[in-house]
Amino acid sequence: MSAGARPGPAPDGFALRAVALPGVPEVRAGHDLGALLVDAVARAGLRLEDDDVLVVASKVVAKAEGRSVRATGRAAAVDAQTVRVVAERSLPGGGTTRVVQSRSGPVLAAAGVDASDVEPGTVLLLPADPDGSARRLRARVAELTGRSPAVVVSDTSGRPWRVGVADVALGVAGMPALDDVRGEADRFGRPLEVTVRAVADEVAALADLVKGKAAGLPAALVRGLGRPLLAAGTPSTSGGGSDGGRPPVVGGVAVGGEDGAGAGACTRTGPSDWFAHGHVEAVRAALGSPPGAVEAPPVDPAADTTAGRLRRAVAVATGPGAPAGATAAVAEEVVVVRGAAVAVGALAERVRLALWAEALAAEVRPGDAAPGDRADAALDVVVTGPGGPAAPEVEVRDAQAPAGPSPS
Repeated sequence: MSAGARPGPAPDGFALRAVALPGVPEVRAGHDLGALLVDAVARAGLRLEDDDVLVVASKVVAKAEGRSVRATGRAAAVDAQTVRVVAERSLPGGGTTRVVQSRSGPVLAAAGVDASDVEPGTVLLLPADPDGSARRLRARVAELTGRSPAVVVSDTSGRPWRVGVADVALGVAGMPALDDVRGEADRFGRPLEVTVRAVADEVAALADLVKGKAAGLPAALVRGLGRPLLAAGTPSTSGGGSDGGRPPVVGGVAVGGEDGAGAGACTRTGPSDWFAHGHVEAVRAALGSPPGAVEAPPVDPAADTTAGRLRRAVAVATGPGAPAGATAAVAEEVVVVRGAAVAVGALAERVRLALWAEALAAEVRPGDAAPGDRADAALDVVVTGPGGPAAPEVEVRDAQAPAGPSPS
């Protein structure tokens, strides 16, 4: 499949087929994964075509690439594979789970470090370069078969605002990861302004319906995607050299130059990322509290308490970045702030903001100095109820619903 082609409107009777590839053995470091996949295709009674897509679980790719480490170093491995922390929550039995941007590119829980379906006492890192892994697999398959199907390296990922997990593409070679139709017209002639389809993710999710680690099926073949392809730009020729920019030839088949931009283009980072941090982490970062400095909220909000929220908020407010000359102490559902006037005002606002991140609304009110208290000023930060984005939702009626009685 050409990376410079993209799915177009499906003709009548168009269908996609996803077939699990049985018989892939337990993969270990140094195994020829490309050859194992070719054998699995034959075992499934299929012959590879150029317009096929091989979807391979990142786990077996990582195993073949020797990305296993000792389980005792799991926390250090997660830290080493982390570029930035997006969100973190504490676990009931101790420890912290984190959603981070991994060094491999995507944003995942625990940087994609995985302890399932691996040798006892070990954990597995993601492939260091998933797009590079996909390109090498594609080249190896082409060398063995004379065919050049696309390759998608997939992994399971959670999705913001949605319950459950789905497979996404971590690495792609030989097909577009994204289908950008901005500037084209819809059926009524209106220009499309924002539509960029994540076609590689869609292919990964389709393949996951037939494969699975519990069944020992780490790979699948998706067939039929190539039939409605339309030309869409010039394929990359990054693999070209003195041959005038043409892609290199492996086993009689041109590869590399049509591998495409890869799945790295699917990761939204930098200024275009509207959700670089969770709301708790964003407030903590703004107040100067780095990840891990204060206990994270529990992963199960139902297990949290007002006392716990108050304790964490005060720890954040009085931590790094707090003004000198003021103190804060919890008295039931009031945070008592005492000290120099300017410092008290600044610290009280820090407490109020930290409480907002903990789903507690609060008001700053004049406080009373205790007898003999030599503080210049006193303010009370009083919890008034739930607040912030994590507060219980209120029912919102559909503004689009028609007025009047419901139809019978």
